Amino acid sequence: MRYGPDRKAQSRAKILHAAAQELRAKGPDRLGVADVMRRSGLTHGGFYAHFASKDALVAEALETMFAEAAAGSGRLDAALAAPQADVRPAFRGFLAAYLSAAHRDGPQLGCPLPALAGDVPRADDAARGQFAWGLARTGQRIAATLRRIGHRDPEASARAVTAQIVGAVALARALGPGAESDAILNDALEALLERFAL
Repeated sequence: MRYGPDRKAQSRAKILHAAAQELRAKGPDRLGVADVMRRSGLTHGGFYAHFASKDALVAEALETMFAEAAAGSGRLDAALAAPQADVRPAFRGFLAAYLSAAHRDGPQLGCPLPALAGDVPRADDAARGQFAWGLARTGQRIAATLRRIGHRDPEASARAVTAQIVGAVALARALGPGAESDAILNDALEALLERFAL
C-alpha cells in the first residue's frame, strides 16, 4: 500500500522528534536506529525511506533539537519582537529556566548544547555544522537581549553568557542532583542576574 506525501512527512517528523530525545539522552554514539524507530512507532525497515544513514539522521535531529529548544524561549522571543517591551523580565525567566534543576534533570527535553558539547567533536561535518548553527542562534538571541538593555559589547558578553549557562548545566548534570549541583546552578544564575541588573 502506498501512502501520500503527508503521511511520509508525518512519519519523518515523528522519527526526528524521537531521535532528538534519544540524542539528548544518549549522545550520537549510543543512539540506535532501531530504538528511534520503535520510539516513533514505526518499523526499523522503514528508516531508509527517510534517511540515507544514521549520520544523516543525527544531523537532522540536531536541527530539530534546536527548533524544539527555541520554542521554549517563546517569552524572550516575544519580548524581543516588541520594540518597546522591557526584555529584562523575559531574560531573567530564560536564565532561571535554563539554570534550573528541571533542565539539569531533563536532558531529553532541554537545550542540546550542554547535552552534546562533549560528543559533537567526534561527529561528522554535517552534525558539527548543525551544532555550530544552533550555538550561533542561541548567542544571537542573548546578544539581541543584551543590546536591548543597553549592554556594551553584547556579542562578546553573549558568548560569555552562553558558555557560562551551558557549562553550568553540563557540570551540574555530571554531578547529578544534590547540594553541590544545585549550588552550581544557583551561583551561576545569581552571578548573571547581578551582572546584568536583572
